Amino acid sequence: MYQYWLPDSNNMRVNHTAAVNSVVIIGPNGSGKSKLGAWIEQQDYEKVHRISAQRDINFSERIPLKSFAEAEDIVIYSRPGAKERKRARWDWGTSYTTKLLSDFDDVLAALIAQVSLENQHFIDECKKADSNKSERPPVPKTAQDKLINIWDSVFPQRKIEYEDAAFYAIPTNSSNRYSATQMSDGERSVLYLAAQVLCAPQAKILIMDEPEVHLHPSLMGRLWGSLERARPDCLFIYITHDVNFASTHQSSDTIWVKSFDGTKWDLESLPDSDLPKELLIDLLGNRKEVLFVEGAEGSYDKRIYSVLFPNYYIVPSGGCEQVINNVKAYNRTRSLHAIKARGIIDRDFKTDKQLCAYENSDVYTLQVAEVENLFLTKEVVEILAKRFAVNQEEVFDNIKHYVFERFEKQLAKQTSGALVAGVKEALSGISISDNDQLTSDSIAASINIEATEANVRNRYQEAISGHNYNAVLSLFNDKSIATSVGHFFGIDNRIYIERVICLLEGELKDELSKALAPYITLCPNNQFDTQAKRSATY
Repeated sequence: MYQYWLPDSNNMRVNHTAAVNSVVIIGPNGSGKSKLGAWIEQQDYEKVHRISAQRDINFSERIPLKSFAEAEDIVIYSRPGAKERKRARWDWGTSYTTKLLSDFDDVLAALIAQVSLENQHFIDECKKADSNKSERPPVPKTAQDKLINIWDSVFPQRKIEYEDAAFYAIPTNSSNRYSATQMSDGERSVLYLAAQVLCAPQAKILIMDEPEVHLHPSLMGRLWGSLERARPDCLFIYITHDVNFASTHQSSDTIWVKSFDGTKWDLESLPDSDLPKELLIDLLGNRKEVLFVEGAEGSYDKRIYSVLFPNYYIVPSGGCEQVINNVKAYNRTRSLHAIKARGIIDRDFKTDKQLCAYENSDVYTLQVAEVENLFLTKEVVEILAKRFAVNQEEVFDNIKHYVFERFEKQLAKQTSGALVAGVKEALSGISISDNDQLTSDSIAASINIEATEANVRNRYQEAISGHNYNAVLSLFNDKSIATSVGHFFGIDNRIYIERVICLLEGELKDELSKALAPYITLCPNNQFDTQAKRSATY
């Protein structure tokens, strides 16, 4: 177990234990995270070594060599012989979070001196073994060996080596080496951080402020995982606003900095939740109500709902089931109860019974089968026809005829999809008691496939025979329709949807938002403006 401490509401030190050697402190910019790191260090200067986010990653081509004791004092205390006055490292407390650390040469000097000590110890042990005529000890792994192993795990395409007070970089499959001072910012940052960790005294708490600085996200896990394994005696406390980095430490204590008033912090441990850790961390600092939607970042769903619901924090969640699961998990997470979460999903082939059940869990459905069908509604078509200077009535009639034609051609496929959904719903409702012994016949009898099929066919036939355009859009699952109507407006089919969304996000925002509102709502008692609109035939 590892010991660390945090302030309580009165800034009194409260001790904590960690099961693994890493703790993540996360919060938005300006939330007082760096000041919190400084507070932790101030409680025990000897136990804690803090590496500021303000760090100079330039170093000399030839490292000025020092004794290990001198170099270590400079790295840990800022000057030789200052162990009793560590505040000198931070200009006597005037720049705990703002001072630029310019100690790269000293860090490398400490690493080199440590390697010399390790090599000398090995030689002494070998001499002792020879004098006792006993077996020599195995060759140990020095700090330099560990540095090279860590480097290779992070940058397999480039080697690093040390010779005569200088570090060199060597591209893979090349013998041409060059000074490591000419490496990229990310490479020099890795060298600096690895050297800092490897030459730190035993059993320190190492506070890493903004561990992501200069590093590409793809390198983060490899670097810090390697360093944590190299120093199991040390506890790493990471101070970050990087959600992706925090989510890579699944087993670590995660501390959320909720707020800071300039003197005191409001801290909370990451709550238990069924939400993915990355998503939970991302949502912790949010102050808006949350709306989980289908799709991914940049999808139609995210872009449309971001415009229509500007007061919500929109979270794309992939498929329908994930939206439902996220809403339930979010609303079960106690620390987030002050903020409501809802979800919007496509109607697809869902039955009325399913839709009612979803509403009870704060998940609502579109009034069209798929989000793409929103671009086929009469209101949207007429606005765009006017925008593209074509006859509104003619364009809508043509699109309506085209949609009905496609729907009738696919009627067998569409009704089959709805029938499968109805049967799945019926199967999911079968309960089994200890005395039940279900058979295929009893299952078939309990779900009444014939009645389900008749209900499906009636709904689809009524939509066609009643010439109910809205009903067809609520039943028709075919994402390709909306990508094949652009020519009715005189534009390329492939750009139609993108043009609509751009206009929704831009100059026709108000007009299109109003047109779409009846088809997308988060009000359970007003899924459509009126029943008349819901059954409109147009």
